[in-house]
Amino acid sequence: MSNLKLKLSINAEKRRQEKKLSQTTSEKSKASILRLENLVVAFDTEQGPIHAVDDISFIMNQGSILGIVGESGCGKSVTALSILRLLPKPVSRIVSGKIWFKDKNILELPIEQMQRIRGKKIAMIFQEPMTALNPVHAVGRQLVEVYQLHFPQMAPSDMKNRSVQMLARVGIADPVQVMKKYPHQLSGGMRQRVMIAMALACEPDILIADEPTTALDVTVQAQILDLIKALQVKTGMSVILITHDLGVIAENCDQAVVMYAGQIAETATVTDLFENPLHPYTKGLLTSIPSRAKNPKTILPTIKGSVPSLLNMPTGCRFADRCPQVEEICRQSSPLERSTGTKRTASCHFV
Repeated sequence: MSNLKLKLSINAEKRRQEKKLSQTTSEKSKASILRLENLVVAFDTEQGPIHAVDDISFIMNQGSILGIVGESGCGKSVTALSILRLLPKPVSRIVSGKIWFKDKNILELPIEQMQRIRGKKIAMIFQEPMTALNPVHAVGRQLVEVYQLHFPQMAPSDMKNRSVQMLARVGIADPVQVMKKYPHQLSGGMRQRVMIAMALACEPDILIADEPTTALDVTVQAQILDLIKALQVKTGMSVILITHDLGVIAENCDQAVVMYAGQIAETATVTDLFENPLHPYTKGLLTSIPSRAKNPKTILPTIKGSVPSLLNMPTGCRFADRCPQVEEICRQSSPLERSTGTKRTASCHFV
């Protein structure tokens, strides 16, 4: 058994035990809390418009952890920013599609109502906390601002106390002193914990974690991911975990969405994805992972070629030039997303 499959097996058992310990989570229904339908996001460039996200759809269940994985530039972060309507203006726009949060299409909400959802109902941990945090304000002021925005009726002393409690909740040893510090005075791991505290301050229904362990050492990465999982189990919130690391997906997620060149290649439960990948791209990613089961000093398998330019996408399947199973039909027509079972889809002519 490879290291990744062993981790997957251990993780599945661990998740089962965690959910037994959490009455809140076990009572959650499996109804969808977030649903994307045919989302298309375009960016204007000097060479013309490009579709960074092109007709993607997926469903996220309440109380679950959904992983979005793929190479850099495949549209993972753009998808997350679209959910919160935080795409940079005026260079980007949502061309078409719907994003349902519970029973509301958030793309149709007025900006005032959307601002009440951001942070309070749907929160986000951004990729680089040093740029996401304001460098000229102390950590405490930035945390208190969350409560000022969403709970203006709360007394200032209560806001400060709640902020201290949140820092302690995410594992910061001396929260009162950290409240007085500026972001540059904290380590990368501490800054990320502050970001998590700010994101969880209002106990959101959905937490979006956009590569929350970027630029952190391995030990701190594990601590941050364990913290997010523990808080998810305790509060019953739903989590979208964006990463390029399949190991992170295997250890932390219930569902997985594999993206390639702005589209979804495959969706599945994590167990199904690792035990029986359907799309050639998913298979390529999995075989590229080092394993102790392979002979020492053997050449690591790779996916040949490179991702096509968003300005010059091929007519057929976007993975055709790199696919070992390519046929003529792949170059002529784009494959439709095919359902292959419960919570299982793949965009391939031969699935």
